[in-house]
Amino acid sequence: MALRQFCNRKVLALVGLVGGVLLVALLIFLGEGPAHNETNSRPLHMTVIEVQPMPFVLAARGFGITRPVQAWQAVANVAGRVVQRHPDLNSGTLLPAGTLLLALDPGRYQLAIAETEAELASLAAEQAQLEAETQNTRHLLQLESERLQLSEDELSRIERLLKTGAVSRSRLDEQRRATLAQRQLVQSLDNQLSLLPSKQQYLDAQIQRANTRLEQGRQDLADTRFIAPYDLRIRTVEVEEHQYAGIGQPLFLADGIEQAEVEAQVPLTMLRRLMKAVSRPVDSQRSALDITERLDFSAIRSEVELTGFPAVRWPASVSRVASGLDPGTRSGRVVVTVDQPYSLARLPERPALQRDMHVQVNFAADSPKPLLAVPSSAVHQGEIYLLGEDNLLQRRPVTVAFEQNGLAVIESGLVAGELLITDDPVPAIAGMKVTPHRNEDLEQHLQQLALGAAQ
Repeated sequence: MALRQFCNRKVLALVGLVGGVLLVALLIFLGEGPAHNETNSRPLHMTVIEVQPMPFVLAARGFGITRPVQAWQAVANVAGRVVQRHPDLNSGTLLPAGTLLLALDPGRYQLAIAETEAELASLAAEQAQLEAETQNTRHLLQLESERLQLSEDELSRIERLLKTGAVSRSRLDEQRRATLAQRQLVQSLDNQLSLLPSKQQYLDAQIQRANTRLEQGRQDLADTRFIAPYDLRIRTVEVEEHQYAGIGQPLFLADGIEQAEVEAQVPLTMLRRLMKAVSRPVDSQRSALDITERLDFSAIRSEVELTGFPAVRWPASVSRVASGLDPGTRSGRVVVTVDQPYSLARLPERPALQRDMHVQVNFAADSPKPLLAVPSSAVHQGEIYLLGEDNLLQRRPVTVAFEQNGLAVIESGLVAGELLITDDPVPAIAGMKVTPHRNEDLEQHLQQLALGAAQ
């Protein structure tokens, strides 16, 4: 009896389990699926632009301190007392070229010149006397040579007569003595004449030495006067009138005002792009040692902007690239020149470009080829959103070469003619439906930005 009850319980438990499974299966089969949100399937309205290569103006900027191209440190090359000082020779004064700024006592140098000129006059007299002596000796030598020829002829005649017995032996000896004396006289004059050129050379050396002293004296006299070689501005003055100035003593310091220059520190990435855009082809057969042969600086447009005052600007030109990198910032050093920095001043709107102003230098050069540029905001952590087939959103990684003026220049990952989504949908799901709206105004604005227009 107990065994039968146990078997009945097992059958009931098995039947209950099977019934439960069948009930669950029936509920799943007959149950409704999850509610479908119709809003998720609606296309999103997004702005798109067509990507095309566009002319691009490469820009770079750097900062630097202004300085004059020419600076004059006036130093006394001769010693003397200051006898004249320009009344406007003071710090900050502008003086034109040709102005006598300072004069030292010229007395001793004028005396030295007069002494040398007197010595030259004496040497000139000696030279004239030597020339006269040379002419006289030459004439005497000619006359005595003719007398020697006559004496030689007479000696030959007496020797012939001696053979015939027409003259005595003593007459022959007397003629020989006379002929030898004449020979000695001619030889003496010839020796004297041969020594005269060496005397002439000595006088020439003395005259040359005196002329050198005279030129030195004139140079010393000129060094007593300090005349402005160009339009300048006085920076410092270190001497007063009636003060004695020794050799090598600094007198004043002045800056030229015709040109100013700035050594701008430009980041290497910007500088490399700029120089690549203006590089010239170089003959491979020879190396261009001069950097100006490899780079066309005239193709770079530049201007100097006063730091903190964007409206205060001066036109400039690139003159050279300084050697090496800045030791502090490890940036390139580009030197620009500003012509007539003082004549361009319009107070109070624009001051003169003076020494030690902190300025920003802006550079611009046309890219040698059009570039693919998109708004920087359209690049999302290295990806862009494109409008693909059937108006579906596509995500694609790209490589950005550089960013400038709110634009990102794409190096790879984007092809001309594709449609770029400029909005930032959240979330951006690949394959989502998009209703595109092409913004041609934005495309034109991007072209303006690529040419350097302000945002």
